[in-house]
Parts: sequence; structure tokens; C-alpha cells
Amino acid sequence: MLRSLAADFIGLIFPRLCLACREPLVTGENHLCTSCRAELPYTDFHLLPPEQNPLGRRFWGKLPIRHALSYLRFVRHGRVQHLLHELKYQGQRDVGTILGQLYGADLHAAGLAADFDLIVPVPLHPRKLAKRGYNQAAAFATGLAAGLKVPASTTALRRITNTATQTKKNRAQRWENVATVFEVDNPAFITGLRILVVDDVLTTGATLEACGAVLLAAGAAEISIATIACA
Repeated sequence: MLRSLAADFIGLIFPRLCLACREPLVTGENHLCTSCRAELPYTDFHLLPPEQNPLGRRFWGKLPIRHALSYLRFVRHGRVQHLLHELKYQGQRDVGTILGQLYGADLHAAGLAADFDLIVPVPLHPRKLAKRGYNQAAAFATGLAAGLKVPASTTALRRITNTATQTKKNRAQRWENVATVFEVDNPAFITGLRILVVDDVLTTGATLEACGAVLLAAGAAEISIATIACA
């Protein structure tokens, strides 16, 4: 009783806020409020047959992939943009981990965990990693690993070139920017594995395509991709 009263008192002074809308959470809500949980723009791509998945079609003729998955649709100036901004630029690593856990649980419930042997996040260059302090894709991978009950590795793939930002580049420029910047240090570690490559946002898919191609060339048996959001 005293512990509950103390928690309520602390909550009045330092209220827990929804990660998406920043409104105070009420008792029973964790990380996301009930309204945001209901109204976030979920893609549900994991429930579609591969031939009906619009995300998968972006990779046709470019990269052979088993699953093309994204948790949310990116809507400018909406809740998803706010979540991604908090994750990438406000030091809120937990946003990626929590969204990964939620999505991982959905994918596990849909029976997809059996299709993956390893989760690999798109790596940051060490210089950028040191500046930000963490890799947002790795935070998402950590959450997915917990929800899917599939191991994740942040060392299976590394970025060997510190590329310029992709934000204002078209697809051809994005591909040119990332085509030769990733490598697998230990091919024996990933040989024969079905790998889920993950990132925060998918726009043209050039970065995920480059990562997938390198992993397949190093001996991976199969590639799938997953992101927090897709544009």
C-alpha cells in the first residue's frame, strides 16, 4: 500500500510519458498510451502473402529476400516521425528496443520466428557510433531478438566507410553511396544462416539491399529485412 502511494506521488511529480504523443501514461499503460497503441499506422505486411506485399516488390530484381517487413508506415509530422526523431536524435535508445519487442512479439505470434536464425542490424561506422553513443538499428534488433526469441549479432556485419547522409539522395545516389561500404569479417559465422537484416527506416531500400548482398555473398542461406517504419 505504501509502495503504491509512493509510486503515485512520484508519478504526479515526474509523470511517465507516452513515447509517441508525450501525454502522461495512466496506470496499466507502459511506454505507449492506449490511444497511440490503437492509432499507430501499422503495416501488417507480415500477414500478407509475399506476392501481395508492396514492400517486397521494391526488392524484385535487386535482392532475393524471403520476408519484407516493416512495423509502421512513416507519416510526416505524425506519431511515427516523432518516435523516430526521439530514437535517432534525442538519445532515446529505448524507443527502438520497445518497438522491437512489440513487433517481435507480433511476428512470433504469426509464426515467423522459425524462419530466422540470426538478426543483424545495419551497422554504423565507428566514428558515427562514437558520436551518437549507440546504433538505433541495433536497439531495434535487441528488441526484436527478445520478442522473436531469435539471437542478434552486432558484429556479423561492419561498415568500413563513413558515408554521407542518405536523406536528400535519390535511389541511384543512395545505392552508389552504400554499395561498397559493408563487409563480413567472419563468413563462417553466418554461412548457411537465414538472416533478418534490420534498420530503422526503409525509403528506397538501398542500404538494406547492400547489406543483404554482402551477407549472401559471404555465405548466408537467405535474407529477410525488417524496419521500424517504411516511407
